[in-house]
Amino acid sequence: MRKISLVAAGAILATMSVMADTIPARAAVPSATAQADSPAGQTRAATTAARSFLATFDPGSRTKVQFPFVTQKSGTLARFRRSAPDQPVQPVTDAQAAAHAARGPGMGPPGGFIGERYGTSVWSNFPVSDVPRPGLQLGQMTTGQYTAALHLLQTLLSAKGYQKVMDIMGGDQALADSGTPFASGRAVYTMAVFGEPGDTKPWMVQFGGHHLGLNIVIDGTHGIMTPTLTGAQPAMYLADGRTVRVLAGENDRAFALLDSLDAQQRRQAILPYKVEDLVQGPGHDGETLIPEGVKGSDLTAAQKDLLMDVIGEWAGIINDAYAAPRLKEIRADLDSTWFAWSGPTTHTPGHNGASYYRIQGPRLLIEFSPQGVGDDPTMHVHTVYRDPTDGYGSRYTMP
Repeated sequence: MRKISLVAAGAILATMSVMADTIPARAAVPSATAQADSPAGQTRAATTAARSFLATFDPGSRTKVQFPFVTQKSGTLARFRRSAPDQPVQPVTDAQAAAHAARGPGMGPPGGFIGERYGTSVWSNFPVSDVPRPGLQLGQMTTGQYTAALHLLQTLLSAKGYQKVMDIMGGDQALADSGTPFASGRAVYTMAVFGEPGDTKPWMVQFGGHHLGLNIVIDGTHGIMTPTLTGAQPAMYLADGRTVRVLAGENDRAFALLDSLDAQQRRQAILPYKVEDLVQGPGHDGETLIPEGVKGSDLTAAQKDLLMDVIGEWAGIINDAYAAPRLKEIRADLDSTWFAWSGPTTHTPGHNGASYYRIQGPRLLIEFSPQGVGDDPTMHVHTVYRDPTDGYGSRYTMP
């Protein structure tokens, strides 16, 4: 992560400190147990929750959180960079990024801070101080707005998915508490609504920040959560006297699958080269990868179940009513789904590993990629979850 100036860092950290004192780790949100278990009922619940959130804003301030829902064929690369340490980030074109890279090192990576744009939405693994997200940060909301925002998240996500999001945000809060020169912590995660929440026409909720990008499109009875980015830094931290290990299921279930493979399957699954980052992270929507690894048709029934357990860590983030048909279509494609591995084949029990893996099927792409930034890849990870046939709900929203 490139650093900004100490002056800017001090201002950001001071702001985060004030927000941390006024924003609790958990809001007192209404129970999500009353959600209907059918897709149609779930859409009604999501619509009600989104409208309730928007109703906490007056017409003048609602423009800070609600934007048009603009459909397009796929997401596009979005670049941002600073002209100086104390200057805000600005969007840059590919030509400007190339010229910047040609001049040598400057503020931010040579190609700029990278995000993915879809219509007026933007998401990234970078902090919000490097890749600005449209919408309003949690720390800028009133108590009523904050409570309604988290209730909307609870309505859209499964109980396990909501807890995963809270754990990611908690890790980022631990990072903020340790001192960072960029925007971090719960207070800077940002929510936006795109379109008009309803039961028929498509609309989207985007929520995210550092190591989190949820893009949830609701279109009638369909709820689509691809693409989504999850990550962690640190992947282990203490909260209320207990150890939290973020993305533990994604790690442990993948190792369980790897350990189940016989010698021939392992030779197929383990790549002969090292993968050190996401191949189809932010800005790489619509690209095609040649599948690698061991093919699902070469797995036993028990191994296919283990593979579905791994996939469920992403596909099961969204609430169960929307997740069920998604998991059904993924399972139907298992014979044509590939599992590839790069890196160590063991990990310390109770800790995440330092290994990359990829799951790729006709309607699925998952990547799990530990990062070397911070010297301990087990403590810093990026993941991405895509559907090449239905990014941003395009299977239903595009003509």
